[in-house]
Amino acid sequence: MAVLSERSAVLEAESAPSPRRRRFAVPLALNAVSILLGTGLWWALAALGVEIPAPPEVAGKAGEMIADGTLLKDTSASLARVLAGFALGTALAILLGFLMGWYGLVRSLTEPWVQFFRTIPPLAIIPLAIVLMGIGEVPKIFVIFLAAFLACVISTLQGVVTVDRTLINAARVLGAGDATIFRRVVVPASSPFILVGMRVGLGSAWATLVAAELIAAQEGLGYRMQNAQLYYDLPTIFVSLITIGILGLVMDRLLLLAERRLTGWQERP
Repeated sequence: MAVLSERSAVLEAESAPSPRRRRFAVPLALNAVSILLGTGLWWALAALGVEIPAPPEVAGKAGEMIADGTLLKDTSASLARVLAGFALGTALAILLGFLMGWYGLVRSLTEPWVQFFRTIPPLAIIPLAIVLMGIGEVPKIFVIFLAAFLACVISTLQGVVTVDRTLINAARVLGAGDATIFRRVVVPASSPFILVGMRVGLGSAWATLVAAELIAAQEGLGYRMQNAQLYYDLPTIFVSLITIGILGLVMDRLLLLAERRLTGWQERP
């Protein structure tokens, strides 16, 4: 009997969900509830006479746009622009942020310019971008690049300058050179700041997309919304908005997953 009791206890312990599974299952369940409540509120507002299309109408329009290939073409065009601008912006921001944080001379030379351009909205650069770069893809990607870069560079700089000096001094005492300290101490310690800056930069890139596609675009989610506005085509506007939101959310979750994997050494609540 004692052996059977021990075996049953072991089986119960194995079948019980692990704390890690519970930690992820509860937020996912709450996310699902939140989505259902938000959709219900949207449906209720449409039923009460607010001038917005109901979810079935938007779903029908999405089906039409998927069937004729419009949604896929627009999504591909916008996603390519955002990915290009975001990748270039964050790559340069991380490089410059590290240089500014590690070398005082570089920081003194570049920080005034970074702060100067941070006060200028990227959207205000659009007229200048059109004049200097024409109306092709380059000015669209440049505006998105600028939004991502300015959002990420300060975060990277802050991550480097807030590295605990005790860790750096301890590494020097153990005989580590600057390259080793930078690779083994500064980069890991500043990675949480960098990833937060990347998430902010991603949001800025998507927020800038619609305005960037004002520059003589012929396809893209922002272009589709602006074109639909002329004909008061609210379902198309909603489909484009929801698509942008879903893409942005998926990309943000991927960055969050990368943050958890790269900063697993951090204590989390």
